[in-house]
Amino acid sequence: MDVKTLLLQQWASCLDKEDWFPPLEKVLQDITLEQAIWKPVEELNSIWEIVCHLLFYEKRFLMRFLGEKANEPKAENNDATFQLPTETLENWIKTKQEYVYVHRELEKLLAKSEHEDLYRQVPGEDHSLVLELKSLAMHDAYHIGQIVFLSKMQGAWPGKRSF
Repeated sequence: MDVKTLLLQQWASCLDKEDWFPPLEKVLQDITLEQAIWKPVEELNSIWEIVCHLLFYEKRFLMRFLGEKANEPKAENNDATFQLPTETLENWIKTKQEYVYVHRELEKLLAKSEHEDLYRQVPGEDHSLVLELKSLAMHDAYHIGQIVFLSKMQGAWPGKRSF
């Protein structure tokens, strides 16, 4: 299997293809606004805050890859990437939709990239497309686990699932 195929599989497993962990689209499917903003303690992030964080880094990378640095999201530090828009149902839905859109746009870029594109350095990043998307996929998987855990704490995700 070549690296592009492997990375496309990893990328899909983070959004909409079940693998060793549930894909984010399925995890968020029935999460209500109340569940999205809930925190077990103030110091932890909510589901929605985590989705905003994931969206921030994927959108930033997409804009850099496209050479649109002026349109990339800005944050003064990592903590600021968890910031929510106004807490409304409409904004919760928009956040989920934007995340899915950006994730799929990155998937399209990867799918149509030639071998040499995979290994060229992306402006504003330390690594190539293939290495950055690999890191983003691992980052997504890590946070998907947190979201599932928060969902389980609220009874929004089954304690046990059949495969």
